[in-house]
Amino acid sequence: MDHKWGSSPRCWRGWCSAHLRRSLLLSFSVIGFDGCLGEKEGRAGTDVPNDGWCGLKLPDPSDGVQPIVGNQKNPRDFDDKLGTPPGLRTGGEMANPVPSACCVVLAAVVVVYAQRHSQQDSHIQYERVGADVTMKCGSMDWDAAVTWTANGTDIDDSHLNGSYLILKNVDLTQSGQYSCYEGSSWHLKYQTYLRVGVPPKEPVLMCRSNNYPKGFYCSWHLPSPTYIPNSFNISVIHGTREMVCEKDIFPKNRCHIRYLQLFSTVKYKVTLTVTNALGKNSTTLTFDEFAIVKPDPPESVVAKPVPNNPRRLEVSWQNPSSWPDPESFPLKFFLRYRPLILDQWQHVELSDGTSHTITDAYAGKEYIIQVAAKDNDIGTWSDWSVAVHATPWTEEPKHLTTEVQITETTSTSTSSFMPPPTTKICDKGAGVGSGAVAVCWTAGLVLAAYGVLFI
Repeated sequence: MDHKWGSSPRCWRGWCSAHLRRSLLLSFSVIGFDGCLGEKEGRAGTDVPNDGWCGLKLPDPSDGVQPIVGNQKNPRDFDDKLGTPPGLRTGGEMANPVPSACCVVLAAVVVVYAQRHSQQDSHIQYERVGADVTMKCGSMDWDAAVTWTANGTDIDDSHLNGSYLILKNVDLTQSGQYSCYEGSSWHLKYQTYLRVGVPPKEPVLMCRSNNYPKGFYCSWHLPSPTYIPNSFNISVIHGTREMVCEKDIFPKNRCHIRYLQLFSTVKYKVTLTVTNALGKNSTTLTFDEFAIVKPDPPESVVAKPVPNNPRRLEVSWQNPSSWPDPESFPLKFFLRYRPLILDQWQHVELSDGTSHTITDAYAGKEYIIQVAAKDNDIGTWSDWSVAVHATPWTEEPKHLTTEVQITETTSTSTSSFMPPPTTKICDKGAGVGSGAVAVCWTAGLVLAAYGVLFI
């Protein structure tokens, strides 16, 4: 028969107790009931269909019948898999693996209580560098026996005044988690995270328009770290009107303001306030829109030698990509260059164009070159561009072979020793008789002697 969910005064307490041991299924049961509640219309205090939720047969407490799973073929499968003691089985029927509603509610209450309890006992305590810090062990009496730890390491009793922890002249190294335990039971009574830092100094604020006439941006930073979290608040006022400063995702310490009125003579007022747990500070800038115009540096700077001109370098560049309208708001440029062997720069200011030829470079010397940009009429010069290097053209040396070099090469390659001839001085038919033979041999001996003298 139909019944109200949870209407039984017993709330099936015996059945709930029998199944509390199956805690491994508790989380799955909770998930299962959440999914069922999304599909069925049954809720606490409403009628539940006789076929139950998610295919589960809901028992009628008045019948004394164990709830079963409607499409389970073997009624002992869940008991066998979960290892349910035989004493918890009723009439040979399978015990329901899903806790009753009261079990689910009990588990939810325990989880919520644990979360709230941990939130209540977990604190963050901020202290200034050099301060004396006193920590109380929760609700423990002053004379209670306690043990304090810092980041899991026991703290010496010399730092205790009763159950209070006393830290003198704290520094940055003492930041960490401090815990207090009760006597010998070691029950956690109090826990806090100590963060040691300093109040913020006056922040550094800068506003600039690098995309005039669209708008401007403001960026800021602290002159020194505080070692604890800081929050920044910026306000922009133009005359009597407060403007919105849209914060950038990256970098996070910057925001953009769009111009609502061009060529206005009314000044802008920007105030930045920085706050942390130990104090606050602020700074204010007042300016008109023309004063903060400053383009980004020129881009794609290239320098290369001019062929057959040993004293010239050709330099070219492009307008900064962030400058939105160079036709309506043209830029002028400033070029500087010097050889690496010297420290003194040479400068050239150019009213238009994005190229220039250097005509007074030293032949064969490497040069370093940079370019800056500025609006023709308002604002200030940009930062210098990325430096580029170039060397003027030089004539390649020619390798010529002269007559003197040929003579020297020949003389050095010729040996001073002349070996005797291996061929015969006289042919067989050169002369007839002994006289001719004698002349031939005489000439041969003279030549041999002459060769020996040069050895």
